[in-house]
Amino acid sequence: MKSILAALPLVALCVSGASAQSPEGQSFPATLDAQVVLPADTLIAAPENAPEHLRHAGKFTTPDRQRSEALGSVPGMDGKRPTNAGLPLDGQAVQGFSGIRAMPDGAFWTLSDNGFGSKSNSSDAMLMLHKLGFDWEGGRVDRKETVFLSDPNKVAPFPIVLEGTDTRYLTGADFDVESIQPVEDGFWIGEEFGPYLLHFDREGRLTSVHATRVGETEIRSPDHPALSLPADPTKPLPAFNLKRSGGFEGLARSPDGSRLYGILEGPVYKDGAAEKTADGRTALRIVEFDTARRDWTGRSWLYPLGEGGVAIGDFNMLDDSTALVIERDNGAGRAAQACQREPDAGCFATPAKVKRVYKIEVNEANVGQAARKIGFIDLLDIRDPAGKARQGGENGRYDMPVVTIENVDRIDENHIVVGNDNNYPFSAGRALNETDDNEFVRLEVGDFLRAR
Repeated sequence: MKSILAALPLVALCVSGASAQSPEGQSFPATLDAQVVLPADTLIAAPENAPEHLRHAGKFTTPDRQRSEALGSVPGMDGKRPTNAGLPLDGQAVQGFSGIRAMPDGAFWTLSDNGFGSKSNSSDAMLMLHKLGFDWEGGRVDRKETVFLSDPNKVAPFPIVLEGTDTRYLTGADFDVESIQPVEDGFWIGEEFGPYLLHFDREGRLTSVHATRVGETEIRSPDHPALSLPADPTKPLPAFNLKRSGGFEGLARSPDGSRLYGILEGPVYKDGAAEKTADGRTALRIVEFDTARRDWTGRSWLYPLGEGGVAIGDFNMLDDSTALVIERDNGAGRAAQACQREPDAGCFATPAKVKRVYKIEVNEANVGQAARKIGFIDLLDIRDPAGKARQGGENGRYDMPVVTIENVDRIDENHIVVGNDNNYPFSAGRALNETDDNEFVRLEVGDFLRAR
């Protein structure tokens, strides 16, 4: 394997005439069919065999990371706006849903991401997967099962936080899990610290860890466990080619299960510059993995971000060559409540503008090139003529002006499910001073799903 300093080619792309005329594809309407809500402050107790350290989550979330034992004493903040929740918690937060997969029995597998936003403050946040049932008529979420992730067989290639314990539960200081694919023998999980592709068995025990490569180039974030600051300030800093929190935000699976497709949330960097397409658009890598060989195939595609888009949120295949991708900006809140002065607690500093679900095409013809954007739906402008929104509806419309929307999958030939990551207790995009709940919506988008 080449070193991380190896050159990663910036691909010059051949853009078709149709793509050049409309690089984002066609806009399609969407209609709200149903909504379920899980309250933001939903908690779960740590397992009985977990160490005392995991009984309360969020003890190290002050700016200086000083331990705070008093429950709720560290207020949640969204920029300059305090939310109505605080840390530490009496238990573990069932929140931060980041990746979803619809199952044949009507349930959904999803996962809570790494904890409280960083490796440094999440050592008491347990990593867990959830099987959820959605009562679309009643508007409620039923948590059917939770699987806590662990490493009892010492598979992780570095010392974990709970190294000396018998149960060796994994925490948000070990991995930043962000995407999920349930399979017959367990779960494939995409994470961001390495970034790594992880496999767990059905009981949540880690079975394999796969470092990320694009071709022969290893991809590393600044949180990679092999990187450390030099002891001598005159020495060069360690090399990495991905921004923090830029790893596998999305993980898709081919219909036959032979391939996984991980999409990086941020662009790969070469010589300090983000990878771009020939027409100047920032591009994210989609990397192909062979599940039988348990290795990268060497094939990849580029996902071109649209104007205002800064990241993706989730990724699922529809068939052998088309997929759903969430693309978003970092804004939150409606434009009507935007700050007209210096940001303060009474306004949204950066309102949401780009929250979309795209349908894309990746195939043999565009390997190494840009994925084709077939079309999109605008999550800030959903029709709701029947008034089915339980929150977020107004004047026959529904919107999702929250910062991170990280769940999308097809339910049937006419509907998709979309949900947010509420970053509890920090994100407040639905209201100025209240933490966002976990919302999942069923959208009618038949024309969009059938588009080619």
